[in-house]
Amino acid sequence: MTLIHLTHSLFNEKPFKVLENDDFSVESFTYESGVEGLTVKNSRGHLTLLPYQGMIIWDAFFDGESLKMKDMFSQPLPGKGIADTYGCFQFSSGLLANGTPGPEDNYQLHGEFPTSKMSDAYLDVEDGSITIGSSFEYVKGFGYHYLAKPSVVMHKESGLFDIKMSVTNLSKAQEMPLQYMCHMNYAYGENATLTDSLPDGTFKLRQSVPSHVHPTKEWLAYNDELKASGKVIDKLDDSKHYDPEIVFFTDDLTQYSDTAEFRMTLANGKNFLTKIHTAEFPIVTRWILYNADQQVAAFALPGTSRPEGYHAAEKAGTLIFLKPLEERKFSVTTGLEK
Repeated sequence: MTLIHLTHSLFNEKPFKVLENDDFSVESFTYESGVEGLTVKNSRGHLTLLPYQGMIIWDAFFDGESLKMKDMFSQPLPGKGIADTYGCFQFSSGLLANGTPGPEDNYQLHGEFPTSKMSDAYLDVEDGSITIGSSFEYVKGFGYHYLAKPSVVMHKESGLFDIKMSVTNLSKAQEMPLQYMCHMNYAYGENATLTDSLPDGTFKLRQSVPSHVHPTKEWLAYNDELKASGKVIDKLDDSKHYDPEIVFFTDDLTQYSDTAEFRMTLANGKNFLTKIHTAEFPIVTRWILYNADQQVAAFALPGTSRPEGYHAAEKAGTLIFLKPLEERKFSVTTGLEK
């Protein structure tokens, strides 16, 4: 194992090669916006990560295929929340509250964590893999106190990679709530097919309409049609009906299997894969949106609860509480399978 500790001084407008070996290369740079980035390459492609801003995966590109949604951002921007820079491939939603706030909730979209200012960024180089990680300590007087350690593992000669998160409640006196979603914004592929390893009918259409969704008459009619038929969108061949968004949820996946796999197969035969352990992620969301500004087919968003807000999770009994000094770990395998 070779551990390389990163410092802010390594990040400048001119790219700097931090590491190069037979399997990987890593370059540091700074966007015009001031956000610091890392490009991590293997023989199949690259990831662009923001090690000091939420450990966001800004971009993912393998075998000539972009994995990232179409968006309105030409570069990552500094901001207090994910809506200030919503152009990334993946971000960590949560951690004290997750998803779209409901009527009773009082927090920003997708929680406090996604654009957090990280510290202790590092590279961990082992035989056949490289891990990029950093950490964030959240602490409030008379409030919660936790340590989050997100990381990404790239493997040699592979388009698949692992997204990891550990969360430790640092309080010695009180429990803390935990809602986490690994939010992967995959590119929309025209005529792509969506499959999974679960029984038919596991995904159900969202019944609520959150505050950020502004329905049209046509969308309401289409949504009612989906409700009546029970149809789950498993082929992306009707993009005119995906604005505003169409969302499906699962219930507790642990009743079916210890693991679950989800795929989006493009018309050219390439497969995007997401694989999870259901004990870590009992709920999966499918989010589809298509308009001139944003096009995304988030075919599997693994989470600890549905992204309908803190109080909704509390009422559903899916809100996690970490005991004092308790740690919880999560891992997702995703990327271009072939």
